[in-house]
Amino acid sequence: MNAVGMPQGVYNVVHGFGGGSAGEFLTSNKDVDAITFTGETGTGQAIMQKAAVGVRDVSFELGGKNAAIVFADADLDKAIEGLSRSVFLNTGQVCLGTERVYVERPLFDEFVRRMTLAAQAFKPGSMGDPAYLGPLSSAEHRDKVLGYYAKAVEEGATVVTGGGVPKVEGDQAGGFYVEPTLWTGLAHDATVIREEIFGPCCGVIPFDSEDEVIALANDTDYGLCATVWTENVSRAHRVAAAMQVGVCWVNCWFLRDLRTAFGGSGHSGIGREGGVHSLEFYTETANICVKL
Repeated sequence: MNAVGMPQGVYNVVHGFGGGSAGEFLTSNKDVDAITFTGETGTGQAIMQKAAVGVRDVSFELGGKNAAIVFADADLDKAIEGLSRSVFLNTGQVCLGTERVYVERPLFDEFVRRMTLAAQAFKPGSMGDPAYLGPLSSAEHRDKVLGYYAKAVEEGATVVTGGGVPKVEGDQAGGFYVEPTLWTGLAHDATVIREEIFGPCCGVIPFDSEDEVIALANDTDYGLCATVWTENVSRAHRVAAAMQVGVCWVNCWFLRDLRTAFGGSGHSGIGREGGVHSLEFYTETANICVKL
């Protein structure tokens, strides 16, 4: 930062572990005028409580339980390519990742078959491989994800593929790996359909009508992003506009222009980043009125 001309002390990185550490001290400090945070919703709520003292500004990108809607007229090759990335990329440790996939019933069986093959292609190996499966961030997080894998079975899921820990040897051994996992047969109120997991997994649920799937996709406390897959332009506009999220992609995922608004609604965040939206957060707008 300093090498490109930023003065000393303007940008600082302080490592810590949240409560009772650097994070809590920073958010409690009265000299901190505004706070941005990316992370889990519960932590965001704790930061909001600290920021309330002094009435300080906050901008949050928090958790998500992002939905994908795949209509029967979708280009299946595009949908599988896009959704295999949105579900399994970075071993599911992506705020914008997909954990709920709703597929129109005529396409359901073929979608599950193709998505299963895509999941099984993800393996530990070279990081340059598009189907590279990396480890989860910690042993604690792996235990959490595996707990959800067990919960899915307990609540009646059919494990189409995955559901456990892969056997990893050689240079990759010792990492906190889990298998890419797909479930079918789950009710919409199942724990793994309601709660954010942050792992390489999703539930695949059939639907029969546009109104039905809009209601299902929006039936969540979160509202970060969604994806809609259809070759019908009118339907794409209609359904995308009905999604109660900050970002809705059509026939793509993770495609961003950094000048456009980015952020979530509901339990997924407060405020917007990107372009002028970011500048507004760091600026106090003043109205100067002079009578002549």
